[in-house]
Amino acid sequence: MSGRTGRVRVLVAEDQSAVRAGLVLILRSAPDLEVVGEAEDGERAVELARELRPDVVLMDVQMPRLDGVSATRLVVAEGLADVLVLTTFDLDEYVFGALRAGAAGFLLKDTDARDLLAAVRTVARGEGLIAPAVTRRLIAEFASPARPAREPAAEPEELRSLTPREREVLVCLGEGLSNAEVAVRLDMAEATVKTHVSRLLGKLGLRSRVQAAVLAREWGV
Repeated sequence: MSGRTGRVRVLVAEDQSAVRAGLVLILRSAPDLEVVGEAEDGERAVELARELRPDVVLMDVQMPRLDGVSATRLVVAEGLADVLVLTTFDLDEYVFGALRAGAAGFLLKDTDARDLLAAVRTVARGEGLIAPAVTRRLIAEFASPARPAREPAAEPEELRSLTPREREVLVCLGEGLSNAEVAVRLDMAEATVKTHVSRLLGKLGLRSRVQAAVLAREWGV
C-alpha cells in the first residue's frame, strides 16, 4: 500500500512524547515514508486511523484510555490499516494478544532505526514480521511438550478446505518466508503467491499472514 505520493503513510501511536518524537524523527529520515499523524493514546490512534487511513499504524502496547492491543483489534477489524506493534515488553500476554488482535508485525523498542524502517516497509507490503526474540518464544510455545498433541485424524476442517498449493504456501508462511522467498521455493510468480496467501487467509478466517504462520505451527503442517 502507499498514498498518492507513492510513499508509505504512517501513523505513530505512542503515549510518551519523547519516544514518539524519536520514532517520528526516524521515520521522517526515510524519503519513502511519510508520517501523517501522531496519537498519544489508543482511542486517539483509532480516531486518527479512521480519519487519515494510513498504510501502517506503529502502535505502542501500553497506552492510556485504550491499550494498544485493543486499539489494534479495532483498527484491523475495520480494515483501516496494517498494524506494527512496538513495545518494550516481550511478555507472552502482549505478544499473543497483539497477534490475536490481528497485528501484522511485532517489534521491541530496542530495535535499531534501520530495522524499524525495514519493518514498516515490510508490513506496508502486506507481509508479516515478528522480532527474532519474539519468534523464538512463539516457536518454543508451539513446540512445547506441555501442549497436548493433536491427533492425526483430527485435521481441522478449515485446513481440508485448502488446495494442495495453498497448503504448500501455508507451510512456507509457518517457516516465516516472505512472498519473494515463497515464490522461489515453490517456483511461482510473486503475484501468484500473494493471491494464494489472500485466499488461504479468507478460507481460514484469519486477519494476517502472521496469524497464519502461528496457526501453521500449531497444526503442525
